[in-house]
Amino acid sequence: MAETISDQFKEAVERYQAGEEVTALIPVFQEVCDRSPKSSAAWTCLAWLYLLNDSANAAYKAAQKAVKLNPQDAQARINLALAMLDSGQSGVRQHIEQAMQLIMIDSEVRDEINQSIEDGFKRKPEWKSLQRVKNWLFES
Repeated sequence: MAETISDQFKEAVERYQAGEEVTALIPVFQEVCDRSPKSSAAWTCLAWLYLLNDSANAAYKAAQKAVKLNPQDAQARINLALAMLDSGQSGVRQHIEQAMQLIMIDSEVRDEINQSIEDGFKRKPEWKSLQRVKNWLFES
């Protein structure tokens, strides 16, 4: 029986959480995005993987799609802001402000973003842009 796109996505997330290398997962998430181009969650994950892989321009494109599909997704907004910072673009503030609003009204989203940031530091300890975003979101 053919694997559903939902199953493929869940399996890829589990592989990521188990610590699999980012470079091995990028093609998997790219395939999920190709098969389900309206999945904001898949685009958000792909953008995150590109950011961890120092591919800011690819991350920017994926994060733009994620935000366009779901403007109320704090992680997608943060990924877009990170991609913009890592590629030297301006316009970061609006995405940070939107993410701040989203995490202020929902403690579950706030906890998820905190976990994501900590995961980012485990996988990429010297990530200056992530430190800036963390400071903006949680130390203001």
